[in-house]
Formats: sequence, C-alpha cells, structure tokens
Amino acid sequence: MTGFDSYARDYDAALNRGIAVSGENKTFFAGGRIMWLARCLEQLNFAPETVLDYGCGTGTATPFFAKILGARSVVGVDPSSESLNVARRANKDFSAEYKLTDQYRPDGKIDLVFCNGVFHHVPSNERPNVVNYIMNCLRGGGIFALWENNPWNPGTRYIMNRIPFDRDAITLSAGKARRLVRSSGLKVIRTDYCFIFPGILRTLRRVEPHLTQLPLGAQYQVLSRKTKTLLH
Repeated sequence: MTGFDSYARDYDAALNRGIAVSGENKTFFAGGRIMWLARCLEQLNFAPETVLDYGCGTGTATPFFAKILGARSVVGVDPSSESLNVARRANKDFSAEYKLTDQYRPDGKIDLVFCNGVFHHVPSNERPNVVNYIMNCLRGGGIFALWENNPWNPGTRYIMNRIPFDRDAITLSAGKARRLVRSSGLKVIRTDYCFIFPGILRTLRRVEPHLTQLPLGAQYQVLSRKTKTLLH
C-alpha cells in the first residue's frame, strides 16, 4: 500500500477543503490547466491523440483530455491502486485505462504526457528517473506538460499546509523543473505561471493570459518536447 492509498477515498474532499480559501474547487483548477495547455498546443499546431497522465491519482483530469484536447485515448498511471480504483469508477464513460506505474512499460508512442502536482512528492534524487521514464513514454516530437505548485507564491504554500498529503512535500521552482527536464534531453518550449487571482478577484482573471511570464501564479507549467532524433 502506498501513502496515497490511505487518502484515496477522501482525496478529493481533502483537496477541496485545502483549496477552498481560493474560492474555487478542484474542477476549476483541473479544467483551467487543460484549457491553458490546449491554448499552448494550438499555437504549436499540435493535436495529441494519445495522452498519458503520469500520477493521475483519482482521474480528475481524464474528462478534460477528451473534452478539451480531443484525445482519443488516455492512460493514467499511479502507484496507488486505491486511487486507480476511484478513477475507474469515476470515468466509465471515457476511453481511458488505468495502470500501476510499475506495470506500465514505456513504448515511445505517446503524443502527450501530462503530469500535475507529482514531483513535489518525489524525493529529489529520484526525480531524474521519473523524467527519464516519461521521456521514454513519448514518441519523437511528443510533448511533456509538467505542472507544479509555485513555491514563490505565498498562497500556494498556505494551501499546501492545509492539505494533509502536501504538508511535507518538497517543492521545486520552475527553474529547477526546467533543469530537470533538460537533464533528460527534453527541449523546453515555454514556461507559464497560471492561477494568479483568487475567486474573490475573479473579474481580474481576463488579464491573466497577459501575465503568465511573471512568477505570480499559484501553479506553473513547463512545456517541453522530445526531439525527433533523440534516442534514450
């Protein structure tokens, strides 16, 4: 049993309690991440058909891969078997399958790997191995979307302290995330900071797309690509 097995049934409730101070719930952030990702991919003229959700947890992002990105198939991997059971029950209407991380073998055929809020739970010395695993899942030209909590945002740190499974997490800055993915040979395309204004200031959110280069948002996305000639 992994640590997250014990949280699986109450994971969404615990997460929503933690982020309630933002004035939003997990669905708002899950959808917002994929909408911003879709905007970035459109600029790259990149339409993924196959998506791997690394550290998928209870499968919150699955519906958005289909509805927003138009993905034809989704594979979610996670070390928590109980979380995967929750994901299967919640996403019966989507073309998705869920596997334990150590049971999924990278085959270099995935268009897009998505990963949200996982690396702060991975010990620092193990993070390069995770990125290598992800890179080996991608086809040549495939894209890795790494989302993480922004440690420079005081609101983010406050919220993480409110969530039982995030209190002892080891955060990483966007700079460290970029160095991490580059160390595996992936080419960084862009970095964006999202979710700047809380719910009480939602009328200001229309300007957020113009502020994503400033390290203000609660989360950041590092988008990188596997070069077509890269062998690993």
